[in-house]
Amino acid sequence: MSQVITFGNFKGGVGKTTNAVQVAYELSKRGLNTLLMDLDPQANATNILLKTKANISDELAHFDSSLMVSIENENLNNSIVNIKDNLDLMGSAPDFALFPRYMEKKFKNNYNDRVKYLDTLIYPIASKYDYVIIDIPPTISLITDAALYASDWCIVVMQTQQQSFDGAAAFIDYIQDDIVDTYGAPRLDVIGILAVLIQAGAPVDETTMANAIDYFGKENILPTAIHSMQRLKRYGITGITTKQKYDKNVFEVYRKVTDDILERIK
Repeated sequence: MSQVITFGNFKGGVGKTTNAVQVAYELSKRGLNTLLMDLDPQANATNILLKTKANISDELAHFDSSLMVSIENENLNNSIVNIKDNLDLMGSAPDFALFPRYMEKKFKNNYNDRVKYLDTLIYPIASKYDYVIIDIPPTISLITDAALYASDWCIVVMQTQQQSFDGAAAFIDYIQDDIVDTYGAPRLDVIGILAVLIQAGAPVDETTMANAIDYFGKENILPTAIHSMQRLKRYGITGITTKQKYDKNVFEVYRKVTDDILERIK
């Protein structure tokens, strides 16, 4: 059974894309067939993984069609490219911002049908994979609603700053009140909070982390926190690299994070 996991928060710039990409990469290293589905029109996850493919094989990837065109054609396969062994990418592009408008035309009077439609397209694709990781924009939108509805799990990424904490709390409330209670998401549950420490040991970060433990409960925060690492920022420019000691440090952290995630799913 495939497991579909969305990474989210209503605050932008908290590391959703970085963590979605790294967890997908780690899953693929374990021999688990993984699809990274980029549902953010900014396409940052797409750019990182296309550069990663170039690092591995010196090849430029070619999509047969954009994700938006594939949705219009009711066939998402044409937006999938292979990045490496056990890792595929369903790439996004700026035209995916037109998805809500297209759904308004397709289902004129029923928002619930718009929310559920993407799941019907994702389901036959997801069945080919062990894990599908979804990256979404940091907004309340049809894109977010549709991704969460199609998911089995959600990981809430929270930087240790007040705005990110507030965004995480609002995101969890939204999952319960809207995605589950209003739209009737059939499978969705929250794995936990993935804490991203902007600066380990800084008073603000420690206070925010303490507040998060108080508010969410320690048991709902994943045991491994992500500390600030310059190498992760560099991957946004270069794609994932593998040969230096700093790469190995990143991989070790995400090995632990992925262990935490899989343990919660089991």
